[in-house]
Amino acid sequence: MNLTQVIEALLFAGQKPLSARELVSAIKGAGDAEDLLPNEFSRTTEGQVAAALEQLKIEYIEKGRAFQLAEKSEGWQLVSDPAYAPWVRQLFPAAKPARLTAPSLETLAIIAYRQPITRADVEAVRGVAVDGVLQSLMERGLVKIAGRAEVPGRPLLYETTQFFLEHFGLRNLDELPNAEELRTRYLPSAPRPEGPAPSEAPAVEAAAALD
Repeated sequence: MNLTQVIEALLFAGQKPLSARELVSAIKGAGDAEDLLPNEFSRTTEGQVAAALEQLKIEYIEKGRAFQLAEKSEGWQLVSDPAYAPWVRQLFPAAKPARLTAPSLETLAIIAYRQPITRADVEAVRGVAVDGVLQSLMERGLVKIAGRAEVPGRPLLYETTQFFLEHFGLRNLDELPNAEELRTRYLPSAPRPEGPAPSEAPAVEAAAALD
């Protein structure tokens, strides 16, 4: 038994992605609870775990295994190779979720690159109302309310969710295509209404901003 094998067992049994820190905690915790592991496991570091993870990742690729070690935003997880999707899909006969429509994808892209952003600013870029599209994205768990903008009326701000990263296979927002360029490119925004400072806005206006 070696560290790589222990990590492989943890990943196999894990119900969610596991970070290097979580793996170290599990490895040390087992050593504290039972006198079954070699002493060196109790001194396992995150660096050693990271090296073992890379070793496993390469090993699976070289051996042509039907599964992969994928690094996700929350950690590492064993997943089936996409090449075997037609067969794996037979285990999950439930109806496939509807694909995102073009308007949904456009709205989601604007939010992803410019978050947090108000609905009015999204509409200024797209040139059309996005009420229904925005609601659909929230129901799918791809977008959530992030707070309120510090402008008169205090409109709601929207941003992408953790599920958004998982759905598109991203570890973080920096992995969005051309992220730096598109974040700095000028986009039209909604005109800001004149009115009292946000701290002076009456409570009824704040309540009215909720959809």
